[in-house]
Amino acid sequence: MSVLVENPCDVHPSAILGYPSPLLKQKETLVISKNAKIRSGCVLYLGTKIGESLELGHNVVIRERNVIGHHVSIWSNSVVDYGCVIGNNVKIHCNCYIAQYSVIEDNAFLAPGVVLANDLYPGIEESKQRMKGPLIRRGAQIGVNATILPFVEIGEEAIVGAGSVVTKNVPRRSIVVGNPARVIKQEYKKEDLVESLKRRLIQLDQAR
Repeated sequence: MSVLVENPCDVHPSAILGYPSPLLKQKETLVISKNAKIRSGCVLYLGTKIGESLELGHNVVIRERNVIGHHVSIWSNSVVDYGCVIGNNVKIHCNCYIAQYSVIEDNAFLAPGVVLANDLYPGIEESKQRMKGPLIRRGAQIGVNATILPFVEIGEEAIVGAGSVVTKNVPRRSIVVGNPARVIKQEYKKEDLVESLKRRLIQLDQAR
């Protein structure tokens, strides 16, 4: 059997499960564990293994040989390309692209429009042979429309600001912003974020 779905699951009739791939030399099984919710327009290729309680928005594409953990959410119009590893409790918002051979560890969050790249020099064969996506460590948060370049590691619980282009590794529990992204705070504490939020809300209220 090329598609194995563990009940109960909620799969929209228009979703395509077990899409064939020319990259697979032999037919491999698509495994979807129980309590998945797969909305209209989704396409899931053969050869991927998915844990419990997956939730997909509309028109999500998940390619071949991905390993996806439990309680993962991937929202509308996002693409997970070939050969990625995604941990447990990962949230991937709308319009994201997860390049081949990317790794996203547990509890990470990707905001809308995030792009993970994997090819240093597109069009060059030597670069194609060395493709590798970013490594997003446990609990990292990637802001809206950020781009993470190949081979980059985002440290545990690091925060990448909206629109940033990350060209080099980001230390754990640091905050980076800009193009190219630069560190603006290291070893932040949750209390720092709460205070920053309060100040920003006051500024917004005063600007009205």
